[in-house]
Amino acid sequence: DWFTSPVKIEFDDDEIQIIGTVTNDAPIHEFRSSTRVDRMAIADQLEARFDRKDSWGVEQGGVSVLFTTQSPPITTRLRLSERVVLDTLVNAGDARSRSDALGWCVKLVGLHEAEWLADLRGALIDVARIRDAGPNSR
Repeated sequence: DWFTSPVKIEFDDDEIQIIGTVTNDAPIHEFRSSTRVDRMAIADQLEARFDRKDSWGVEQGGVSVLFTTQSPPITTRLRLSERVVLDTLVNAGDARSRSDALGWCVKLVGLHEAEWLADLRGALIDVARIRDAGPNSR
């Protein structure tokens, strides 16, 4: 009853993200506050069932707003030349930290290489399907 179109659900090993479209009748902050208790109850059920945190957001009039999101730490090993890139972004004031700069870089790759990433995800699905049909799957 909350959303005007199908809900977009994305997930990984850490998080389930639920984004729905709402009408322009009420401000997003009103939607957020009026659905909070119910969303928290659903969150408890999702976490118990899937062992993942959830996050919520809405789209309204072409604008997306995420209420809560997870930011689990990701450990990386970067060479000096890669750290210099992050430090340049930090020193220029484009990022608050190396972590923020790395997130910024990942967003740019996602934005500029979206088609390639979609093709890669499709290929991974095909690999999984072929493995499942292979001789060791019996």
